[in-house]
Amino acid sequence: MVIYNVTINVDKSINSEWLAWIKEHIPQVLATGKFKEAKLTKVLVKDDETDTYSVQYRAHSRATLDAYYAEDAERLRADGLKRFADKMLAFRTELEVIDEYSVNFD
Repeated sequence: MVIYNVTINVDKSINSEWLAWIKEHIPQVLATGKFKEAKLTKVLVKDDETDTYSVQYRAHSRATLDAYYAEDAERLRADGLKRFADKMLAFRTELEVIDEYSVNFD
């Protein structure tokens, strides 16, 4: 399993507008069929100028993530860049899931 993580620093002046946009954007990324789920989280850091978020997309496989890059990424990134330009900065990271654990309290 591969996680495609996008960490975004968002200027506080556009935070509400950006949050509304990303909540529409994530379903568009999922609609490509390359990911099985996504999580939107807020990074808990103190910063007076920006808010930081992370979106973690679980890819079906390495091959589907590569297909996303080749077929969809540029088009889907363009809208955010056009709308928010220098008011947001995104960093992308790929994570390989080694093992998963959970606790069951039955």
